[in-house]
Amino acid sequence: MKSETTNQILTQSQWQRRALAYLEDVSQWTVPFRERRVNGKSHPVDDFLFVYYRYSSGRLEQWHPGASVRLHCPAGAPNHFSDKHYRTDGDVIFADPSLLNDKSKRRLEWTVDLLRKTESRKGNFSCLGLHEWAMVYRGQEVRHERTTPLRLPQHEIDAIVESRPLTCTHFDAFRFYAIDAKPLNKVEPTLESRSEMEQPGCIHANMDLYKWAFKSMPWIGSDLLLRCFRLALYAREIDMRASPYDLSSYGEYDPVLIETAEGRQQYEKLQRGVADQAAPLRRELIEEIESLLSCF
Repeated sequence: MKSETTNQILTQSQWQRRALAYLEDVSQWTVPFRERRVNGKSHPVDDFLFVYYRYSSGRLEQWHPGASVRLHCPAGAPNHFSDKHYRTDGDVIFADPSLLNDKSKRRLEWTVDLLRKTESRKGNFSCLGLHEWAMVYRGQEVRHERTTPLRLPQHEIDAIVESRPLTCTHFDAFRFYAIDAKPLNKVEPTLESRSEMEQPGCIHANMDLYKWAFKSMPWIGSDLLLRCFRLALYAREIDMRASPYDLSSYGEYDPVLIETAEGRQQYEKLQRGVADQAAPLRRELIEEIESLLSCF
């Protein structure tokens, strides 16, 4: 293994300030999420990343500097850095790439390959967010019916699904399609074909940057993780605003009416905006993972 790619040392007061500022920032989402859970409530936008991706609010709250940063941490000083990923050298603690096991290394190699291939493709902006409509096609299963009503009657939802081409390229969106909607999709994404199908226009592929970020922790650091989280949350908001669900009881979520020409133009503009924000994050993730793997 090559030498570690560490190039910065933070004093104890510096990294503790950063960790505290990070916790204060991320708590605006984690604390309300836990409060809702205690009260048996949920939010279709703000809770989605915690529930769907299963990266706990507590883990998100834990600050990590990334593999290129060393921390001054006197012996006996409190910290949350696990021996699984961190090594101590005197009064300095750091995330040590040599502690990566073979399974984790292979996962990172697979992840960066997926990100590179996604980045290399031309974005598709013709899906119009119809995946959420296809999921409730014919009313066989309505995923959020206990918390969020539909804003259109079922027959109108079905008519929209049948009137537009379904072009979803994202496996995790496609697999939640209603059974009768799956044959209407122009392609059939599978887990095995994921790296050959994902493209940078897909709102779910861009939301997934958060997933690939937390699966690359603690090596990439919490700063990049939080930026991916913020984008994923924004993408989820657009996802639900363009869906057939009625979000009016959750605040100012103006629907994107993709059943109209104006709404379809609005959705494409928003989708392109997400893709523009995702591109530098994807590039940064690629570079951070490549740097980590170059240690071997």
